[in-house]
Amino acid sequence: MPRLRLLWAKAHALGFTLPNIISYLSIKGMEHFGRFWGTLCLYLKARLLGVSLGQGVKAHGAVGLCRYPGGTIKIGDDVSIISSWRRATAQTLYAPTRLRVFGPKAVIDIGQACEMSGASITARSTTIKLGRGCLLGPNCVITDSDFHAPWPCEMRSISPGFELDQGVELEDYVWVGMQSIILKGVHIGRGAIIGARSVVTRDIPSYSVACGAPARVIRRVEP
Repeated sequence: MPRLRLLWAKAHALGFTLPNIISYLSIKGMEHFGRFWGTLCLYLKARLLGVSLGQGVKAHGAVGLCRYPGGTIKIGDDVSIISSWRRATAQTLYAPTRLRVFGPKAVIDIGQACEMSGASITARSTTIKLGRGCLLGPNCVITDSDFHAPWPCEMRSISPGFELDQGVELEDYVWVGMQSIILKGVHIGRGAIIGARSVVTRDIPSYSVACGAPARVIRRVEP
């Protein structure tokens, strides 16, 4: 008995209390089960809908996929997609990750080892491309379209304005902060950082930090 008490006292001093053990097991349980189930569902959806998945793709929670006939959704090797608040770290997620192409020539191309949390990426008629190792913080939005022609104003609700759509490209290792919006026609250079809650309406050069609405470059960094 004294030996058991000594062992228990040492374990308690190291943090091995019953609440800590239960907390740890619940965290690990949610993490592994959520990843297993989310990844399984993603692979099944991708197979049924004709979405290209690379090797080692992982998903935590449900991922929304919508591919118009003839459109392309390509997810590269080792991509990580988080769609559940249980796995998100910086903040809760407003909705699951959604990848959607609306037209027969629309393309979403997610590069190798990208990571995203609750992102919404919508390509209506052009190409949205993410390079290798891009990070999208929670609840980011990327789109290639306004979805309505701005003028004449009387026709906005019925005029789709397809001719105004423009593609979006994020080069390798771009980091986009949480709740940021990247609008049509934007090109973000390699290694750039976009601050949280930014609205990116123009090109951002490589190895720079940009933030604000609209986003402006505030600093350059050496690669």
